[in-house]
Amino acid sequence: MTINFNYPLSRQLIEFCRQHQITIAVAESCSGGYLSQSLTAIPGSSDVFDCGFITYSNTAKIHCLNVDPSELQEHGAVSEPVAAAMARGTLMNSNADITLSVTGIAGPTGGNDEKPIGTVWFGLAQRDPELLETQCQIFSSGRKHIQRKASQFALEWLITRCYQLKTT
Repeated sequence: MTINFNYPLSRQLIEFCRQHQITIAVAESCSGGYLSQSLTAIPGSSDVFDCGFITYSNTAKIHCLNVDPSELQEHGAVSEPVAAAMARGTLMNSNADITLSVTGIAGPTGGNDEKPIGTVWFGLAQRDPELLETQCQIFSSGRKHIQRKASQFALEWLITRCYQLKTT
């Protein structure tokens, strides 16, 4: 599948999911609802978009997504294990076939040498066949820019994974 960047990614995802009866859900931290908003802006998205969790605080990640507090303490909220746990927790707490999580540092503060501003971890979980993947991206700074780029990357990954699900 070729992603058409001249056609809104969210619309491409919603239409593909509708055509192939795939349901999706997301968990967002640093993107603060930007991804959910881009999906729900598409008329008829309720056919395939089950839910979006905005778990900005660690407490919300623990209570809403069942993220293990020890993972947060050991690795921090912006980490591969937490992104994976968020995606898995979203899958467990939704009716979705595929879920995606976003956790990162949008700035303008909070970064360090190990995790600079713009570091964003993504998790993707799939129900059948069972799958759990993670990816890390580092986007150039500017809070809104990072949120937009993280959401764009998430949409691209979801489109790719949904296509792979239906062609394998």
